Amino acid sequence: MGRSTMSLFSTIFLLLLVATEMGPIMVAEARTCESQSHKFKGPCVSKSNCAGICKTEGFEGGHCRGFRRRCFCTKRC
Repeated sequence: MGRSTMSLFSTIFLLLLVATEMGPIMVAEARTCESQSHKFKGPCVSKSNCAGICKTEGFEGGHCRGFRRRCFCTKRC
């Protein structure tokens, strides 16, 4: 191999090394905050019902959680 071929391989090797050290580009995801619903009454058995009540409280959605089956509202924070 000639000198120019070796320098080409060296350059490619260095570029690959730098690219792998930098790693993939990470996309930041928003965290999900949750709060117990103030309007939901009784045990939570339906996720869609809980989510509907939470939307009236200004949240994005909701889900049933815990042993006591409480409705927790969720939104991005």
